[in-house]
Parts: sequence; structure tokens; C-alpha cells
Amino acid sequence: MIFRLDDRLLFPDPALADEDGLLAVGGDLSASRLLLAYQNGIFPWYNDDTPILWYSPRERFVLFPDELKISRSMRQVLRSGRFTVTYDKYFENVIEACSIVGRKDQDGTWITADMKDAYIRLHQEGYAHSVEVWEKDQLAGGLYGVQTGSVFCGESMFSLVSNASKVALISMCNNSNYTLIDCQVRTEHLESMGARLIDRKEYIGILKNKQV
Repeated sequence: MIFRLDDRLLFPDPALADEDGLLAVGGDLSASRLLLAYQNGIFPWYNDDTPILWYSPRERFVLFPDELKISRSMRQVLRSGRFTVTYDKYFENVIEACSIVGRKDQDGTWITADMKDAYIRLHQEGYAHSVEVWEKDQLAGGLYGVQTGSVFCGESMFSLVSNASKVALISMCNNSNYTLIDCQVRTEHLESMGARLIDRKEYIGILKNKQV
């Protein structure tokens, strides 16, 4: 059963989501609603042709920082000093790049103009963060997402230069503020770095324990 949201600031139990993870439709992208969603293992995912859709998948693809795997070649990249990393310096540039940089096997983007505006507001309020990776003073890659307690819910990443997004993710894992990185969508390269699937119940349990 798919629930229709109204003006009230609440979500149904995530366990009631359908097989694909779709839980609810409607509502808005206010900061308070987005924060409530992330705190309960729910996130928006839709495009300009649909209403706002809210998902809570049965399984989540996550990376525990202490399980991070760094290949020998990647360690060489890190030691080379080729890239530098900053946090929260160019959030708007990162989300814009994520919305336009092409990805293999994907047509277009799900980061709508309304979503960009909503996450920029979250950033201004201190809840959404970005990692910027630089090569020779040029933005080479990065990622952004939402923090809830010590869990970082990654929304999107991009690379203009090979390995730049991996550098961003490794930097997040080395940040002592986070005990879990939610990668949402399974990819082979994230799996090779140690990300794995956990079920919804375990994920929400971690969220509740880490919201400090």
C-alpha cells in the first residue's frame, strides 16, 4: 500500500513500503520533512514527471568505515598528493555537478531543480554536507549527502577526473564524525571498496542508536 502524505509532518512505518521500497507519495521538501525522513530511513527519489516519491528499501547498501578496502593502486594515488580535499566549501557546485555529469547506464538525472534548492537549504542549516576533491585548483570530483547523528546518507557523487570520487569517499570514511556511510545504490566499484547490503531493520536500528 502506497501512502499519500498531507500537510502533517509524519511518515508511515517504513516496514510498510512495497517490494521496490516505495512508501509514500506527496508532501514537500521542507527541511523539517527531509530531516524526519532521513532519521527514519526514508529518502525522496523522483523526477520532474512524477510527484515526490518517498522510498525505504528493504536493503541498504552501506559502508562501515572500518571495513573500507583501498586497493594498492588507490593507495598510490593517495600518496601521490595529486588531489586535495575540502569540506563544505562549494556545496552548490558539487550538487550542480552531480546533477549534470553523465553516468554509465543512466539517462538524465533525478536531481531536480526543487531537490537542489531543498538540499542547499539543508546545507545552509548545517544538515547537508559536501566533500570537494581538487586537482591543480580545479574541482575534479566530490559528493554530497545528509548527516543524521553519526550516519552520513550519501546522495550523489561525481568525477571529472578518474578516482576523484573515490578520494571523496575515502575521506568521508577517515572522518571520525561518521560511523556509517549510506551509499543507497549498489555499484560494483563501491562493493570493491567494502560496501555491503544490510536489511532495513538493522539500518534503522543503527540510525536510532547514532542520532546523538
